Amino acid sequence: MARSWLRSLMLLLWAVFAFPGIAGAAPHGMSGVAAAGPVSSVQDTHGGDTPPSSSLQLPDPPQEFSTYDGGWLKMAYHPSLAAKVRVLQDEADTVRTELEKMMGRPVLGRVHVQVGRTAGEMETLAPKGTSFPRYASGVAYSELGLILLTATPRFPGERHDLAEVFRHELAHIALHDAVSRDRVPRWFNEGFAVHASREAETARMQTLWTATLSRNLIPFEKITRSFPADSNSASIAYAQAADMVRFLLRGGEEHRFQALIRRVAGGQTFDEALLDAYATDMYTLEKGWREDVARRYTFWPVLFGGSLIWVVGFGLLIWGYARRKKRAEAKLARWAREEALEDAQRKWAEAVLGQGGRIRVVVAEASTTTRPDPELQRPVVVPLSQPLPSIEHDGQKHTLH
Repeated sequence: MARSWLRSLMLLLWAVFAFPGIAGAAPHGMSGVAAAGPVSSVQDTHGGDTPPSSSLQLPDPPQEFSTYDGGWLKMAYHPSLAAKVRVLQDEADTVRTELEKMMGRPVLGRVHVQVGRTAGEMETLAPKGTSFPRYASGVAYSELGLILLTATPRFPGERHDLAEVFRHELAHIALHDAVSRDRVPRWFNEGFAVHASREAETARMQTLWTATLSRNLIPFEKITRSFPADSNSASIAYAQAADMVRFLLRGGEEHRFQALIRRVAGGQTFDEALLDAYATDMYTLEKGWREDVARRYTFWPVLFGGSLIWVVGFGLLIWGYARRKKRAEAKLARWAREEALEDAQRKWAEAVLGQGGRIRVVVAEASTTTRPDPELQRPVVVPLSQPLPSIEHDGQKHTLH
């Protein structure tokens, strides 16, 4: 039985590894899913960062909206959203501190946030003259320091974490404050926002694992200015971008990342700043990142994939059934032995009685000893064992047990 379920489990595991797309499919609603839209620089479902425009003006919120003034953070929202917005207010300072620590400089000096009840209401809050991405659940107008959010998902059943979207858009504005968005590659801008917001980490892990095994990783030179339009390739692009930022920020390299930001802010191109801060060029950096990805995303991330969870769960179910069955069989065998012994003893006793023999039951006295009792201040008698009954027949003694 054990060998049978083990073979079944191995076959299921083989299916997962032979067809990695099963475990690595990008989930709907992940921020890395792209969609074509009128705003060319907005390609994730969060909306991302809008293109610069000198004619943009900060819009006034609707009169019925409530307002919040937290110093650097000002918010406007429908009164029915007070509880949800309070969560954003409570974590805003923490997010700001984390972003400043990552970049090594003050950011987010002034941010305005407007929150609509629905995606449709959010669209009405956009600055005049802008084209709003019809798929976005959040948009950052970095030059205005403006963030627009929707409190409910745009599509039914869509994954929507308002706090996560809020962190994503804050990261876009923070990067713009530090270096100006136009001075860094597209992959760095979006990768920084995704990494800083810690969004969809498990989904990104699955995407990278699948792309690594299928050799579908995208060269970074192809995502320097824009991301792919199809959702699958865009998922890979966003996952790669976020993981490259993680690679740049890996343990012991945080000071280099801050130097990169500082040099770009000081006027160097991204490639020049990368060479000075990390002593490497983009080609060598990408090669090192790919080697790191090959080590990290070849097997263990599948443990977090839904397919393998079901495989392991099914295997554990079979293993548990086999174990319970084995225990039940052992118990039945023990009961059978005990019943056979009792039957033999009963037949022996009946045979003796049938021959007219006499049986005398003798209960042996238990042996005793004395031990001191600290409470009674005197020794007490303690039996060493319980008395066992025995029988005598024709001058022979037999213990019953």
